[in-house]
Parts: sequence; structure tokens; C-alpha cells
Amino acid sequence: MKLIDERIAELANGLFVVDLSISNTNVIHVEIDKHVGGVAITDCMSVSRNVEHNLDREEEDFEIHVSSAGLDKPFRVMAQYDKNIGKEVKVLLNDKTKLEGILKAASEQEIIIETSRMERPEGDALSLSKRKKKKELIVEQHVFPMVQVKETKIVISFK
Repeated sequence: MKLIDERIAELANGLFVVDLSISNTNVIHVEIDKHVGGVAITDCMSVSRNVEHNLDREEEDFEIHVSSAGLDKPFRVMAQYDKNIGKEVKVLLNDKTKLEGILKAASEQEIIIETSRMERPEGDALSLSKRKKKKELIVEQHVFPMVQVKETKIVISFK
């Protein structure tokens, strides 16, 4: 991890580690992300080369794979939540409740999701029939403790 952190600090371009695993057969998997923008191939190559050049293959054989975190994977570190504030996300809670909305805030304790929908205003039948039944925008803030959040993913949209 030290070699990875050193290279990320040297690059000083907003990279952070999302996941690091080492298998029984010394296969090192590193997933990285960037605070602003996406991870470039050169970022992955730079991190990989720093590890390769500083570990002795004569002492211990290893294989290394460095990749970006991937848009289809759930968030795993707080930096991913921070990066995606203001973006549309899908949240799955431990009780299987699903919610899509805008990630408004995130901390180690909780996340805030804003949802919006169009809905006809409530009222008695007589008053509704006399006026136009236009829908109104209903905006709600939902606060979820992190202990209730099973996973959060970015919503991929091609609009």
C-alpha cells in the first residue's frame, strides 16, 4: 500500500485507492478513482510500474492489476460519495428498499438523497374540478444512516 500511496502523492492529480487485495498466489488487484474526472490509462500504468519497480521478483513472485473503480460498481469508500455529490444515484438499503435521487450530502454517519416527482395537489373534489388539475413538483430529502445503506451506485445516463 505504501508504494501505491507514494505514487499517488507524486502524481498529485486527485487519485485515491478504492480497493486493494492480494490473493494467496500474490496477485495484487488495485482499484483507483479520481476526485475530479476519470482515471486515465496512464494513471493505472504509473501506479503499476511503481509497485513493479520497487518489489523484488527474485524475493517473491507477484502479478499486479491496476484499474479504475468502474461506474457499475457500488461505492466502497467515502471519497466516492464525496466525488458524486450532486449526481443521480441508486441506493439499496439493508431492508431491500430502493431509492433513486440526487446525492445531496454524505458523511461517515449518513447520506442525504433528494427525490422529486410530479403530483396532483390534494384537495376536495369540488375545488379540484373547478380548477385546472396541474401537477406540482414535489421535492423530498431522505436521510439514511450509513449503517442502513447496503450499496450506492451512480446512475448511468446517456441523456
